[in-house]
Amino acid sequence: MKEYTPEYLEHIRQIIHSDDKEQAIKELEDLHPADIAELYQNLELDEAEYLYRLLDDDTAADVLMELDEDDRLKLISDMPAEEIAKQIDHLDTDDAVDLIQQLDVDEREEILSHIDDVEQAGDIIDLLKYDEDTAGGLMGTEMIVVNENWSMPECIKEMRMQAEEVDEIYYIYVVDNDYKLRGIFPLKKMISHPSVSKIKHVMEIDPVSVKADTPIDDVALDFEKYDLVAMPVVDSIGRLLGQITVDDVMDRVRESSERDYQLASGISSDVDADDSILAQTKARIPWLLIGIVSGILASLILTGFEAQLQAVTALALFIPIIGGTGGNVGVQASAIVVQGLANGSLDVKEFSKQLGKEVLIGLLNATIISGVILVYNIIVYPSDLAVTLSVAVSLFIVVMFASLLGTIVPLTLEKMKINPALATGPFIQISNDLLGLIIYVGISTWFLQLFGVNG
Repeated sequence: MKEYTPEYLEHIRQIIHSDDKEQAIKELEDLHPADIAELYQNLELDEAEYLYRLLDDDTAADVLMELDEDDRLKLISDMPAEEIAKQIDHLDTDDAVDLIQQLDVDEREEILSHIDDVEQAGDIIDLLKYDEDTAGGLMGTEMIVVNENWSMPECIKEMRMQAEEVDEIYYIYVVDNDYKLRGIFPLKKMISHPSVSKIKHVMEIDPVSVKADTPIDDVALDFEKYDLVAMPVVDSIGRLLGQITVDDVMDRVRESSERDYQLASGISSDVDADDSILAQTKARIPWLLIGIVSGILASLILTGFEAQLQAVTALALFIPIIGGTGGNVGVQASAIVVQGLANGSLDVKEFSKQLGKEVLIGLLNATIISGVILVYNIIVYPSDLAVTLSVAVSLFIVVMFASLLGTIVPLTLEKMKINPALATGPFIQISNDLLGLIIYVGISTWFLQLFGVNG
């Protein structure tokens, strides 16, 4: 990985400002496209554009796809449609679709009209029809395909021709005359069976495949389950449409994980550390405002409890414990459920099973936690049985409710096709804080009345 020191960046800037194209090209020629993309992120936009115009078409296309979405848009925003189309000519179809999806409809049509390779333009248009969060939206059409009835010499000849258009060869797919996927042809068989009459006699049948409308999360699980580097994509009747490669899946999983992490942290939209102050503020402020509202509601709840707090001041000392414990238990429960939904170990159909399991876990946790606080209060407040029982019983009920809420909410969100990661953030924390406070106020009021404590 290339490290860009302040001295090196200043050296690059001097080359740019002196318009020394020859030296700039020399600096760039030994760099990997990913390193060039990282260099661009350390430069001003006009400086990055200067260097970008010096790259050959293949490298320029690779660099474009190594940039994150925001930087990519900035770099191509001033490019004419013809120039963008030229870059797309050098991209795989899946990367081309990723780029074009960032543009509005009018820009897409203009760029597509300038692509020289009509077949590639057609493939891109076909891929744009798929939802970007499905296998069809992630697949590329560059792959090597052979017919099951070909002989080995025919197969080798066709493979050589197709290989000229493919950057990386993962698998060779075997289809029948209707282009339905029949198997995979291992390259090893070319050596071990050089004179085989037909490919179908040596191919590996029934390869793992995925339908075009399969959600990306399910595709990622299949890649992990079967240790794949590529997977064929088929339509509803089994015809081969394209393939998904492991690098594309990992990129999408990383992006999804980042979104989930931000959502769980109370950030309402996708932002990066280098985004503007305004953009980051807009992403953070919604949940902060909701937190303020919940705080106001909590104060209103406590206002109705003011007399009891004045009569027994010890009750106020346990408010943070009630709220904090409920929030922690809820976040833990929801995190387990969200993780299970993400890695496939939990299915939303197992709603009742998971709920029953969480009831038992909640009972154990509630018994232990309330038992600890009960012993503590007996030692610290031996003569104040109302406080001792109020806190212990409230904590038991709060832990139980928080466990159930932390399980029910993400499963319900998943069923409603809403990102369940929302349930691991401020939403569940705030809900449990308010719920815990209401339970504590109600239980404490009842015990104070039971023991004849004035409040």
